[in-house]
Amino acid sequence: MNITRENIDALNAVVKVDIAKEDYSDKVEKILVDYRKTANIPGFRKGHVPMGMVKKQYGKAVLVDEVNKLLQDALNKYLTEEKLDVLGNPLPKPQDDLDWDSDVFSFEFELGLAPEFEVALKGKKAITHYNIVADKKMIDDQIEHIRKQYGKIIAQDTAAKDSEITGTFKNEEKDIENSTMITLDKFKGKTTEKQFIGAKVGDVITLKTKGLYKDDHDLMKALKVSHDDIHDMDLEVNFTIEEINAREMADLDQELFDKLFGKDVVTTVTELKDKIKEDSEKQFAQQGDQKLLNDVTEYLVDHTKFDLPASFLQKWMQTAGEETMDADQAKEEYEKTEKSMRYQLIEGKLIEKHDLQVKLEDLKAHAKEMIKVQMAQFGQTNPSDEELEGIAARILSNKEEVKRMSEQLMSTKLLNLYKAETNLKTKEITYDEFVKEFYS
Repeated sequence: MNITRENIDALNAVVKVDIAKEDYSDKVEKILVDYRKTANIPGFRKGHVPMGMVKKQYGKAVLVDEVNKLLQDALNKYLTEEKLDVLGNPLPKPQDDLDWDSDVFSFEFELGLAPEFEVALKGKKAITHYNIVADKKMIDDQIEHIRKQYGKIIAQDTAAKDSEITGTFKNEEKDIENSTMITLDKFKGKTTEKQFIGAKVGDVITLKTKGLYKDDHDLMKALKVSHDDIHDMDLEVNFTIEEINAREMADLDQELFDKLFGKDVVTTVTELKDKIKEDSEKQFAQQGDQKLLNDVTEYLVDHTKFDLPASFLQKWMQTAGEETMDADQAKEEYEKTEKSMRYQLIEGKLIEKHDLQVKLEDLKAHAKEMIKVQMAQFGQTNPSDEELEGIAARILSNKEEVKRMSEQLMSTKLLNLYKAETNLKTKEITYDEFVKEFYS
């Protein structure tokens, strides 16, 4: 067997594999001898079929199968030994005139090679890391929400500005019928609010959907329609009032504090505000980190310049998926995924350079922490090491779960690298400002 490579350019190569008769003949002969022992052909006792007949019936199929096995093994071994960093998979060049009666076979494969490049984490322009804080308004709103949530519900005869009104939205033409609870502060205009104030159970109020809510997502939930249907929706809906309630807010006392956080963890309103601020900002930190991860990813893709074997990758994509694509479809798919491919190469380079491997002990420690949090939610605050080891072992036997945790841990390792190595500036921002700036 002989393997040679021709480098077309820095990103493309062709590998030629020559397979001679001596490479496969012994294996083919052995398999045919075994076939002869078990072949069941009418007119012959098992094990006494003439070898010529066995070769005639099975020889070509065995030959093709063995040559293909040799070919794949040789190609994989060659790529490993030569340390070739290939993209996609080798693509066999078409051979319409292949003669399987020959003693020597030649096969050619196109290769797409990964580019050589360096990653510079520290750029001239600083990337912003947002420190999201809970401001006074947010803390006060959260306390009001808690007081309402734990307060008493009192039935009302007529609707008032702060009533909780339960009823059903209906529009027969669009097959809309959804029961829900509404509060008047969600509506966009004062006119809608006036329609409800003074209304009674059984009243039917006709509303126009266009501009009804301040936020279209609230309208989507109220009508129980899809995200696509809600945009530019302009129709009339009837709301039938079924129940009107007022909510008497709970007192900020020790009983409420204990319900929220456990006995005597919080004992004053000041401690309550501090606790809400602390817990909220822990959650916000995750969102700030995710934003940083996204921004650094975008920066690295935009500022790490290298070429890809685009023509090869588009050709590979035509047959790589579950469904085959034509050339135009593959080109469109390549354009959609090019940024993702670029980042995968950049990420791989960073992982190798900074030795960011996720090890078994990392996965086990992560699984145990995850289990502790889940058990604490059910009041089990002090599980034994034996319990944790047993549950962690079950989790780590699930390949999908291991894959998910590995990706999560690698994201954390990359985030820590970015925090340590990239040019960052910190900006303090309230949660409302953060949402308005990046998600509105």
